[in-house]
This record gives sequence, C-alpha cells and structure tokens, in this order.
Amino acid sequence: MDFSSKPVLIFWETTRACSLSCIHCRASAITDPLPGELTQREAMSMIDQVTLFGKPYPTMIFTGGDPLRRKDLFELMLHAAELGINFAVSPAVTELLTFETLAKFKRLGASSISVSLDGAYEDTHDAIRRRRGTYQKTLQAIRDAVNLGLNIQVNTAIMQENLGELPELFHLIRKLGVKTWELFFLIKVGRGSSVEDLEPRQCESVCNFLYDASSYGMVIRTVEAPFIRRVMKQRSDPEACWNDPDYHRLQSELVRLEGDPHTTSTLRPRGTLDGDGIVFVAHDGTIHPGGLLPIPLGNVKVDSLARTYREHELLMNIRQRKMSGGCGVCEFKEMCGGSRARAFSYNADPLSSDQACIHASLMYD
Repeated sequence: MDFSSKPVLIFWETTRACSLSCIHCRASAITDPLPGELTQREAMSMIDQVTLFGKPYPTMIFTGGDPLRRKDLFELMLHAAELGINFAVSPAVTELLTFETLAKFKRLGASSISVSLDGAYEDTHDAIRRRRGTYQKTLQAIRDAVNLGLNIQVNTAIMQENLGELPELFHLIRKLGVKTWELFFLIKVGRGSSVEDLEPRQCESVCNFLYDASSYGMVIRTVEAPFIRRVMKQRSDPEACWNDPDYHRLQSELVRLEGDPHTTSTLRPRGTLDGDGIVFVAHDGTIHPGGLLPIPLGNVKVDSLARTYREHELLMNIRQRKMSGGCGVCEFKEMCGGSRARAFSYNADPLSSDQACIHASLMYD
C-alpha cells in the first residue's frame, strides 16, 4: 500500500465548537467557534483542493469538535458530493444529532458516519463524555443509523477507565448491528494529557484481545496502535500466545459472551500512519500529519494540500520509515511504523520510538 502520492483519508476539523467536554478530547473543544475558522468560501476551496490528488479521490472525513455546529455543514457536504469526493462524518452525540439529521446525511450521500461509545455501561460512558444522558442518546443514534441503512462505525477511546469493559462493549455494539469498531489508543494531547494511559503491557493485551475479537465478523481498526499489525503477524503462528492476566480476562469474557471465534481475522496486514495515508486539516486551515500530531506543515489558505502531503520532509521520512530507537531497528517497521503522535507526545520527536509498543522497547533495550 503506497501512499506517497495521495492519502486515503483527509480529516477536516470543521470547527472546535462542541457542547461536550470529553475528558480525553485532543482538541479541548469549546462551546463556541474559535477565531480564524475557515470561512465557507475558504472551506469550499479546501474541498476543491482534494480533487488535485487525482482520481480516485481520498475520502474526506468531516470531524470536529462537532461538525453539526457549523451552519454550512450540509452545503459543504453537497459541494464534496458534486465533485465526486467520497465523504464521511463524525458528529458529536448531542441534541443536534436527530433522526432527521441522520436521514439528511444519507440523502447527501455520506459513505458512513461514526459515533463514539466509550463504555459498555451508562455510568462509564457518561463520565468520560461528562454529560448525563449521552450513553442513551448514543445507543438511539446507532439504532436510527442502522434502521436508515447508514453505514455506522463506533469509535472507542481506550483508557484505564474502560479497559475492563471492552468485551461487553464489543458484545453490545455487535448486537446493535454495528459492522465497524475503531479503537483509539490514548495520546496525551489536549484534555487527554490528564487521563491515565495504558501501560505497554496493557496495550499488548488489548491488541491480542482485538485480534481475537476480529474473528467474529466485525471489522476492527485501531488508531495510534499500528503495532496491532505486528501482533497479527505474530499470532498467525498457532503456537504464539500472549501470557498476561489482563489479556486472559478479556479473552475469557469475550468467549463467554460470543462463543468461540468463527471467521478469519478482519485485521489488515498493512494500514496507515499519520502522514502515511492520512493528513489532517485543522479548523483554521493548518495542515498536520494527523489529528493527534500537532506539528504544522502549512496552511490550505496559502499552501497546496497535495504538494504539502507529497513533498514535506517529515511526511516523506515517516513514509520511508526513517525512525530512531526501537521503531528504527524493528523488523516489523514496514507494516507497523509505530505511533508518530505518541512518539512526539513522549519525546517531542515524531520520528522517535513508540513508547506504548512493548516489542520496540525490548528491541531498543
């Protein structure tokens, strides 16, 4: 999978405005838009730039904050659709996300929508989202999307607060008819800087659990945990196993709820990294390698998004795996590459080693 000429996904932070104040929010979203937010004209121009990558165009993800806080969101989606750009949307679950809104997403041609569900139980999710009632609203939004025939993805941010609930959460969303589960491994940026992260041993346990969960027919993806691809490669050996109490608890609960796995894994052997298949445009037009890697590369108001993605030295180094430490010498670096956002968060160097990967740590030590 060569992403040197174009990304597969372009994330656009339509606004920082959001009525939620989630404990792990990378953007520290606020109630009102920040000064400098792209105007409608500037946003239209940025969407036009996506076509310069050539067909097939990258998929555009309208995210935030809460994209529904942009009054021109539907006009911007329509513009993308008229240009033939595939797009998806990631709204916050608030009073703005109604059945009618979901139906409008479908009419405009959204390829999918994603909503966040961070706990199997109401108390867990609402505490993370810091608003009572959000859990029930999220379940209703999922049911409405399924009934409308929208492709619905559930996003989950993994942290100490919800680690033990992952099997129950998988069981819940599978029963609701969700086809894709994307799990975000915490990066300490924004409000997430104060949230208790997983230890490398726990990250390894979660990845082994997700490998097992991916054999029940649901598509499973991770964000900022590319080392799951190394776990997948290692687990292809029938004799391989990860011997850890957290993993054994998660795995045994998964089998209790779902029975034995019955399909091949839906994990992919190669995926994206920040700057390698992904690029992020902030609310003010600043271009970043990814939403959790806040290194400015340029600005779509004055710079070409396509040229920046293709020619920026940092992104070329990421794509060529010019990394240091354990990630630099790891035999799995081509398929994995480590989280560049976590490397930057811990070491102020996006090309250093991923602190959450136990394998890279052992290689370097």
